[in-house]
Parts: sequence; C-alpha cells; structure tokens
Amino acid sequence: MPTISIFKSDLESLLDADRKHRAISIEDLENWLMLVKGELKGHNPDTGELRVELQDSNRPDLWCCEGIARQIRIKRKGKLKPYPFLARKAKTPLRLIVAPGLEHVRPYVAACAARGYRVTEEGLAQLIQTQEKLADIFGHKRKTVSIGIYQLQKIRFPVTYELVKPDDARFTPLGMETVMTLSEILMVHPKGLEHGHILAGQNRLPILRDARNQPLSFPPIINSREIGEVRVGDDELFVEVTGTDLSMVVLTLNIFAANLADRGATIEPVEVQYPKSTAIGKRVVTPQDLGKPRTIKIDTIERALGQELSEKTVKQALETYGYDVSVGKGTVKAKLPPYRQDLLHAMDVVEDVAMSCGYGSFSPEMPAQFTVGSLSRIEQASDRARELMVGLGFQEIISNILGSPEQYRDAMRLAETEWGNMVEVDNVMSLSFSCLRQWMLPSLLRVEAASNRAFYPHRLFEAGDVAIPDAAHDLGSRTETVLGAVIAHAAAHFSEIHSCLDVLLYHVGKEYSLEPVQHPSFLEGRAGRILVAGKAVGVIGEVHPEVLERWQIAVPVVAFDVNLSQLTDLS
Repeated sequence: MPTISIFKSDLESLLDADRKHRAISIEDLENWLMLVKGELKGHNPDTGELRVELQDSNRPDLWCCEGIARQIRIKRKGKLKPYPFLARKAKTPLRLIVAPGLEHVRPYVAACAARGYRVTEEGLAQLIQTQEKLADIFGHKRKTVSIGIYQLQKIRFPVTYELVKPDDARFTPLGMETVMTLSEILMVHPKGLEHGHILAGQNRLPILRDARNQPLSFPPIINSREIGEVRVGDDELFVEVTGTDLSMVVLTLNIFAANLADRGATIEPVEVQYPKSTAIGKRVVTPQDLGKPRTIKIDTIERALGQELSEKTVKQALETYGYDVSVGKGTVKAKLPPYRQDLLHAMDVVEDVAMSCGYGSFSPEMPAQFTVGSLSRIEQASDRARELMVGLGFQEIISNILGSPEQYRDAMRLAETEWGNMVEVDNVMSLSFSCLRQWMLPSLLRVEAASNRAFYPHRLFEAGDVAIPDAAHDLGSRTETVLGAVIAHAAAHFSEIHSCLDVLLYHVGKEYSLEPVQHPSFLEGRAGRILVAGKAVGVIGEVHPEVLERWQIAVPVVAFDVNLSQLTDLS
C-alpha cells in the first residue's frame, strides 16, 4: 500500500477554499483520514511533515495531498464542486497530434495546460511525488502509464507524438548535462537503464516534440531538461500522460487536472488527434469524464450494511463522498467524480456509503449463532510432529512451495523418472517459480546449501504442503502434508537419521518397517522405503554425492521424507 509524505500546512491550505490556513489538530486529522482509508504513520512537529499510509489500492486519486484534502473537503462542504474544465464544449486551440505507428508501441496520450497557479516548494514536492506514485504503482512502473510535466511557456503548439529512429533525435535529459540520443539515454541514463525494458525490441522509439521541433520528452523514460524541468515559481504548466491503456491514461490526467485546479490553476483542455479512431473517438479532448452512472437498489445497500437507510440518507452519504446522485423509487443512480474509475460492483457503492456515514454510526449486532472451531486432524498431527522434531534438536524452516524444475527435479537426479513427476504452473511470470514441490527434501537442501558458514552439525526439518500429480483426482493433483528432515556434518550416516525416524514414529504411535529402494537422490544400498501397515509413507537414506555436488554442499547429508497426511489416514 502506498505511503506518502505531505506537509500539514499544505493540507490545511487545501482544505479551505478561502486559504485562511486554519490549523487542524493531529487528533482531528486522524479522524478525517478514516474517510480515505488512511493511517497517520508519523509526524515531525518541527517540519510539519506527515507520513500517511493509504489502504485503498483502487483509489490513485488519494495518493497525494490534494486528493486527501479533496475527499475531506467534500465531506465538510457537503458536495463536490464541479470542475469547469470538464463542461467546456468549445474547441481548444491546444492540439496534440499522434502520428501513425504508435499503436504498436505506446498508443495513447492525454494532455492539458494549467495556468495561474504559481508553483510553491510544497506544491512541487507533491507534483513529483504524485507523478512517481501514479507511474510506479498505478502505471506498473511506467509500463501502462507515465507522466510528464513541463514549462508551458516554452512550448509551441501543436505538439507531435511520433516515432523516430533511436539515433535521429537528441536532447539533454533531466539530471544530465550532455546532449544524448535516445539510444544513449537507454544505455547511460539511470531512468533508461531502469525502464528501458518497456521499449525492448522496438526499432523506432516514441518522442514528444513541439511545433519548433523541440523535444519535450522520450516517453516513458525521461523529460527534456530544457522544457521538462519544472521549478518553484513557474505559473504555466503542461501535463501529458502516455500509456497503453486509454482509460487509465485519461484517468491519470484527470487526477492531475483536478489536483492543479484545487491549487488554483485554470485548466485548459488539449485536443488529441489520433490517426485512427479509439474507443472514445478520433479527436479526443482531455481531460474528459469517462464515468457512467450506475443504478443500485436501496435494498441492496441496506442488506449489505444490515441497517435500514432512507433514500435521503443514501443520497446525502454519496454526495458528501463526491458522487453525482439522483434518487428513484427504491433506487439510487450514482456516478463517480471524474478522478475515479473504481466502481466495479454494487458493493463499491455500499462501502462508500458506509465510509461516508462513518462505521461508528452503525449499531453493532451480536451473532445469533455460535460455533466452536478446532484444528483439523492433519494440523494436529503436524503440530505434534513439529514438537517432536524440535525436541530431537532439529531447527524448523518454512519455505515456498513454488520453485523451479531445475531444483525440484534436475538437481535431485529425478529427470525422466517416476519420482520427478511434478505439478507445473501454466503461463508463469518467472521460471524460478514454475512448479510445485512434490516432496520436501529439495527445500531443505536449498537452505542447507546457503548455510555452509554455520557451525556443524546442521539438523533441519520442515512440515508443509506438497503437490502430488494424480490423474484420478478432479484437479489432476492432490495436496498433502509432508515432514522432511536432514542432518548434515562430516560424519553423518544412515543410522543417525534412522534413530530420529524411529523416535518420531514411536511417539506418534506408528509401527513401521523399512525395505530397500533404489531412489536416484540417495546412495544405492543406503536408502529405504518407509512402510506403515504395509503402505509406503516415505523414504529415508544418505543423499547421493552427485546431488550434493549439484547443490554445492560440501558435507555428507542424511534425510527422511514422511507423508503426514497418509500417516493420519492410517490411524
């Protein structure tokens, strides 16, 4: 969840339209922050800096001082004041032309101009912070959305958004003193190194240029230093957003436009001219309200909140939370403000009604029925086994069930054997987490491989889930709980781990026997199958030297792997 830094004086000035800077106490602020799912994490009385953690990942408009102040201000004033820049129908003289070909690289752009707000030090800090939070979190590290802010007076319209060859455009990027080509920026500039992968494989790169052919920026990498370095005192700004999702691009611009308008700027829309029609047209004026009203039954809200609410109460609650609301017979038609697009389900409206009314306004109701819960049999067996292993001097580890075939199969010498069958993940993000472990020993060896600097002997165990392929199961596999243990030191041998297994199964009340087994992960003649009531429930043995070499473990290792789920079923 995002944590932002704001200044108390800046928040106070944004809360009052008359700019009288009325002070608010920290206690009052903490109460108001409940409206935005915010929590005060720190306050520096000397500087006035506040650290606020926001718990709503669907409300990027709140990830800034302006957004928090706006939500509190609407509640205090009773209704959202309309933004005039969204009501303009006349054509705007500011145009941004999108050249053909960008639909395959980074197709969408939105922009606006802001005049009349003289940038303060606190305002500039918020602009930069909002730009970074929206691009990194909402924009998936600039892949989906990136933002540029510029000095408007240095730009001549129309602005062109086009593709160029990497060495055909050059400018001085922010943070540098040297003129660079786009390919040099990708290779040298810190932002190019960090975000260059977004444009990987493209032989032509996006650039924004004005009517005098001045580069504004190289989206989504970096702005031009000459035009894109905003300073304290600037009173005319140009904001653009590029990305791969049109609605997210427009929403991000709407947030910036609302923020600057709240600080006193006059917002001038920009007409974006696309080479082909988009979901909202070929000539798109931005900022633009993409929201649509949604009708919800009052009964739905009442049942979800467990309390009767009048139509007037619901209407007032939503209006004081920023909605545009009209009431019908037993229904409410609600439309989000232009800086929000998070209404996905009726429950989203219900939640906002509850937050606007205040959770403390609802009467608590005790449950009508009481139930008693308890641990499942397998969890009880697992806890008992853990206690016994700790008593035997073993140290517990907890590791991921996900891993790679190289670790779970190849490093264990199980390739092309029945022991190497695994459940694999389809369409994985990373090959390092592309399959589920089928037994516990690889997880223990991974920890042992990283523990070569710790004093020997090492005695490790883990009790956790594994996934075993099973064609007879509905899902093609079954999840079972397995206990694995290893002992590692220079003189580790079969009898040592066998004695531990003997004590474990004695105290859980299971008689067992061993039969020889040829297992690829263990030394031949030093491995056995564990049998309980004639059923195989695990393996035990001395780990094969080739396995140890693949894990880069320099001492002998002995281990056992017992299926606790099968042991429990046999009781």
